Amino acid sequence: MIHQTIAEVIDNTRLTDSIYLVTFRSKELTQEAKPGQFVNIRISEGCYPYLRRPFSYCDVVGDEFKVLFSIYGIGTKVISQSSIGAKFDIIGPLGNGFNIDSEFNTAILVAGGLGVAPFAFLKRALPKNVKVVSYIGARTKELIATYGLDNVVIATDDGSLGEKGTVIDLLKEDLMNGKFEGKFKIFGCGPTPMLKALKVLCEEFNLNCEVSTESAMACGFGICQGCPIELADSSGYRLICKDGPVFNIEEIKL
Repeated sequence: MIHQTIAEVIDNTRLTDSIYLVTFRSKELTQEAKPGQFVNIRISEGCYPYLRRPFSYCDVVGDEFKVLFSIYGIGTKVISQSSIGAKFDIIGPLGNGFNIDSEFNTAILVAGGLGVAPFAFLKRALPKNVKVVSYIGARTKELIATYGLDNVVIATDDGSLGEKGTVIDLLKEDLMNGKFEGKFKIFGCGPTPMLKALKVLCEEFNLNCEVSTESAMACGFGICQGCPIELADSSGYRLICKDGPVFNIEEIKL
């Protein structure tokens, strides 16, 4: 069930020069949330900025949830400057999350930049017997966040942290070397170029993969029709906010 409610900021942590982790408290927004879903936050009680801003559930514990983000504009700047006790009008949980009911013994998390946002919650929700390996990439080390994750492999374009290159290159190398045994599933989130490369890799190795897609949104629940994504078979479109944001990578064009 979708709720619109007032949530209170209970913590605001600056992880790097450009990455923030803000914690809210709301029973309504947490009790039915699933990894891969998101919230839509009203930034101001005035008319500017007018549209809400979507944020993945980064983590959920009890009646608390976290969002992870960088400052891209006025909306994220306002939230980054929020003080403890600040209150925001928030709608959620929205969208469809990751499918973790299928059988696999290893989860491979592949993130580009702030695409890492939904993965702490996903890792927490996975069965305890599932091994988790995280591949995290970004342009430079200041854009790397590993909150809630372990067993992390890092790649940066400039080589300032981890391996120099992309996480797709690192993952491909490990796949070719037979690193993963048994059944495994890939979960991806990041910028479109990274997801395109991940799709090519999954087609090459015939991999089971779900990805969380991103889009500018207005309503967040399918009324405005403003976040379409084309189906891979060219049969039509789906809405990222309502039908996604998580899709099987085979089903969509990137």
